[in-house]
Amino acid sequence: MTLLDLESCGGNPPFLWLHGFTQTAQSGYEFQGEVRATRALVTMDLPGHGMNASVERNLPETAADIAQAVGSMPIDLGGYSFGGRVALHVATNYPTALRRLVIVSATAGVRDESERAERRARDEALAQRCHEIGVEAFLREWTAQPLFATLPDDAIEFATRSRDAAGLAMALRKMGTGTQVPLDEMLSECTVPTLLIAGEYDDKFIHEAYRLHECLSNSRVVIVPQAGHAVHLEQPRYLARVVCEFLGEKDQNA
Repeated sequence: MTLLDLESCGGNPPFLWLHGFTQTAQSGYEFQGEVRATRALVTMDLPGHGMNASVERNLPETAADIAQAVGSMPIDLGGYSFGGRVALHVATNYPTALRRLVIVSATAGVRDESERAERRARDEALAQRCHEIGVEAFLREWTAQPLFATLPDDAIEFATRSRDAAGLAMALRKMGTGTQVPLDEMLSECTVPTLLIAGEYDDKFIHEAYRLHECLSNSRVVIVPQAGHAVHLEQPRYLARVVCEFLGEKDQNA
């Protein structure tokens, strides 16, 4: 079973955009609208979220679902944070499924094994917290983190968040950063043209973007001004322009 169906759109390949944790296929509506003005855009609910809240997967299994849906038709793939980590798993395991890759505010994984164990413990505590206080309160706490200090207060955007506590807990337990094997070595073999993006206020993920850049031989980094972690929500027009320009570039082997 696959999580989505992809159809050829003619001309340019479709751009599949993968949302972040607690978000859904409808999240980032301003960014999506800007992209759709020039590109065929496809979105999906990742496991544990939205319409796929009851679907249990880990990161490699989700990557396999996407690759199965792509088949012999390479696509452009992009993802933010959690979605970016899913996209990196597609790139490492199924590079022929991709024409171009866009990674926003994502990591190749935690290198230190003890730090990964600590992250899994924190994610387990978050999963329990989601059940204890209810999903609405959990979403408020999640978006109130310092990581999202520059996130605009947008009621429409907040309404697109996933609201299934069991699904979000599953995603934390099976697809959290602590479950992710570091991808550095595998990414060094990936030659897919890649755009790596971080917000100028997000020091940690600027570092992660350059770490990915060191691994990916055919990549470049863009730092988006006046943006923190959620670049697509804070600077949707700027990000859409940068992404669409990258996707519109002519392939060297074309």
